[in-house]
Order: sequence, then structure tokens, then C-alpha cells
Amino acid sequence: MPRNLKLTLRYDGSAFHGWQFQPNCITVEEQLKRACFQILREEVKITSCSRTDAGVHANMFCCNFKTNCERENSKIIQGLNAVLPESVAVYGCDDVSNDFHARYSCKGKEYIYKIWNERQRNPFYNKYALHFPRILDEAMLDKAAKAFIGEHDFASFCSSGSSVLSTVRTVYDFSVERRDKLVVFKVCANGFLYNMVRIMAGTLLDINDGKIAPDSISDIINSKKRERAGITAPPSGLYLNRVFYEEGEIESGK
Repeated sequence: MPRNLKLTLRYDGSAFHGWQFQPNCITVEEQLKRACFQILREEVKITSCSRTDAGVHANMFCCNFKTNCERENSKIIQGLNAVLPESVAVYGCDDVSNDFHARYSCKGKEYIYKIWNERQRNPFYNKYALHFPRILDEAMLDKAAKAFIGEHDFASFCSSGSSVLSTVRTVYDFSVERRDKLVVFKVCANGFLYNMVRIMAGTLLDINDGKIAPDSISDIINSKKRERAGITAPPSGLYLNRVFYEEGEIESGK
């Protein structure tokens, strides 16, 4: 009977056209599938926990596939990393139950959005954080972001083109923290809509600039109108930070 392997990896998304395979584009899935064929000597069907867009990064990304390969897990990690591009690295390989599904078994995810908050840009963050030259009031934004917490219909924070049956999601936590010149938005939820985090981030930036009232997030959510929310922030500052598979894991923050 084939093994069901769960891979955990991280990647720099700046050189990729997102995770999901697309013809004539370089994607993370394409590179991983090619590496698997080289190491496992068989074609595998990869199931992912998410679909990150072009330019979006991942500190933790999970996927699974069935294989007849009997190599030790540590050897699979070593082999994949030897042939993957330097921008992708596998750091976990685990045998999981046959019914494990990287997407449907997922209990929730955590994203972070990084902002370099200084008048002058930082070349080391060009592809890894949004450059925002105006002063950010992180305390005010942290307070405003708490309105996202709870179970809501987040239709106002979903880009067109989504085919989901329901736009209701539960946000467990949303914080805004300053780390010297870097401001980090962090949000945990049981699931996210298309561009949801980037629209949340853009809305907070518009609040900071006085374009949206700080206490209006609840009204924007209740309106269910995308035009009421803020801009869609650029992809370079966004990271899939953690993926949760155990019950209660995301609520506890462990």
C-alpha cells in the first residue's frame, strides 16, 4: 500500500508565479513535483494546504502525496533539498494516515504581513516587505484590527474571481506590532478568502492615512461590499507563517 507523506517546506516566493502549477510559468508546485520525480523516481500528485499568489512567501507550507518509495524520511528531505532551487527548502517529512489531506485536514492558518516603515527604502526588504514611508501608528492599528476577530462574513475582504461557496470565516486573533522600523500584521483564522489578508492589510494602511475611519471595520464587514474596504496591499510583504492541523492548536497559539 502506498505511503502518504506530508512535507513541510518554506520558500521565497519572489521568483515564483505562486504555488499552483501554471503552463509557461515557474511555480513552487512545479519545482517540487520535478524534484520528487528525481528523488522518488515516480510521478506524484501533490495536494497543498493553500495556494499562494505570485510574490507571496511561506515560512511554513504543507503538502502531501502518495508514494511507493521506501526511502527514509530524512533521506527524502536531503534528496529533495539537493535538487530544489535555493529559494525552496523542505524541513519536514512525515508519514501520515491514508486519509490525511493537506487542505481539508487543516484546522487553520496564520499569516503575517511585513512593512518597512521608514522614509528611505531598505534594499534588503525590496521583495520581502512593503515600503511604507509615512509614519505608522501601530497602537491605533492594533486596536482597530481587533474588530476583525470573530466569526463574520468577510465578503468585503475578498477579491472578485473567488469560487468559494461561503465567505464566512472565523478570525481568532489579529495583532499589529512594531519591531523597530519593521511593522508586522499577524492574523490567525480557520481559513482565508482570496486576497483576504492583503485587503485587511490595505484597509489598515488606509485607516492609518485617514482615508477610512478607525472604528469602521465592523461596518465594512457588515456591508459585504468590497468597495467599502481598502486597497489590496502588494504581495511581497505577505507570508504564510504557520499551518495548524491539531484541534485547539490555533486558538492556543502553540
